Amino acid sequence: MQKTKEIYDILSKGKFISQNSVSSEVSLLYDLIEENFSEYRAYYEGIGLVLESGNGYFYFSRNETRINIENKLKQCMEWIDIVDFLKVYNSTFGPGFTFTKSNILEQFSNNVELQGKAKDLYTDKKKNEEKIDELVKDLERLNFVELENEIDGTYRVTMAFNYMEELINCLTIIENEEEI
Repeated sequence: MQKTKEIYDILSKGKFISQNSVSSEVSLLYDLIEENFSEYRAYYEGIGLVLESGNGYFYFSRNETRINIENKLKQCMEWIDIVDFLKVYNSTFGPGFTFTKSNILEQFSNNVELQGKAKDLYTDKKKNEEKIDELVKDLERLNFVELENEIDGTYRVTMAFNYMEELINCLTIIENEEEI
């Protein structure tokens, strides 16, 4: 097996390795894992990590304690708000989609719904520019987006974004209606 350290260095930080990465190195890692998934999975299980496969991406998971699960649920709720915001910005926001921070900011002037959604994001930030900077930084930190063009600031959404969409789509909310 090749590049186990490089794979570990990315995935152990909670990041993803996506099929459509801008980076040729990350694309190579994706191909290596895809071709030898069972071997890599067995290798990382030896150190207590579970190599998981998604729709065009790979990531690590672990068995979690109850406290960690509660923290993850809180974080998941924040990501639901983020995905909701991004889908209001553009309903086709997903893997392969490209955008710039200025594209999002332009939408604020004529999209009241987007303005309302932005109020719930990064409440410690007051200006929309600060909120968008923080949003893109978070998306980039988890490899949900990658900077495609430094000159014009274009970002591309990676296949790892499917993880968040799939997680949200798996949620089922059961409403209890009491009969009067």
